[in-house]
Amino acid sequence: MGAMKYAVCVEYDGTSFCGWQKLSHAPSVQEEVEKALSKVANHSVDIVCAGRTDSGVHGIGQVIHFESKSIRSDKAWLLGGNTNLPSSIGLRWIKTVDSDFHARFSALERTYRYVVLNRKMRPSLLHNRVTWYHQGLDEILMQQAANILIGEHDFSSFRASGCQARHAVREIKSIQITRQEDYIYIDICANAFLHHMVRNIVGSLFEVGSQNKVPEWFAELLETKDRRQAGVTAPACGLYFVSVAYPAKFQLPASVSFPEYSI
Repeated sequence: MGAMKYAVCVEYDGTSFCGWQKLSHAPSVQEEVEKALSKVANHSVDIVCAGRTDSGVHGIGQVIHFESKSIRSDKAWLLGGNTNLPSSIGLRWIKTVDSDFHARFSALERTYRYVVLNRKMRPSLLHNRVTWYHQGLDEILMQQAANILIGEHDFSSFRASGCQARHAVREIKSIQITRQEDYIYIDICANAFLHHMVRNIVGSLFEVGSQNKVPEWFAELLETKDRRQAGVTAPACGLYFVSVAYPAKFQLPASVSFPEYSI
């Protein structure tokens, strides 16, 4: 019998990890998940993810795939994997998929959420889970600036200097900025993202929200294609990989919901 392929949804608190990708010198989410699944499979398991996240970035609905010839039920994979994972990582669901499924290349779009606590006092209960911005932010102006980014553009002004993507053209399908009391949520959906793209967009949105820049500045940033002209990179702790959309033929479970912070 050939190997079976599985899709898995992973949730994680990225605070204590160097990021998703396995590294030789620091702990990673990928390494922990591979170790846990390898114990269940009783052989070495290699996983592929929908989108790598940076050090300190969290995951709500990261999707991975792996293959195994070991005969296990979906329940056994799920419970066994979670038993062998640290408390900061959990598997939310697992499903057998066809051989043509690929966690990264089959994805149609990805959604991130950036959470900002916008008040004078720093957070304590949500330390490392939100970004604290003590200066007042105008979310209406931020939305006006964000609307300029919707569509297919060259996002060179919002890519990290070390980004290894072959080109900077991406399509942002939606950006929604909402406020609930002291919390500002920035939801960004795109076909794919460049390295630090969301955090660089958010850092530039802070410039507009604090009224240091006008919303039209975002059109200039797209035009210049120069990272040095945009705002700073926003902290990693406010960023969450929320969900991935795939073609209906794979029949994956619905996207997971994001917990609202309203403390």
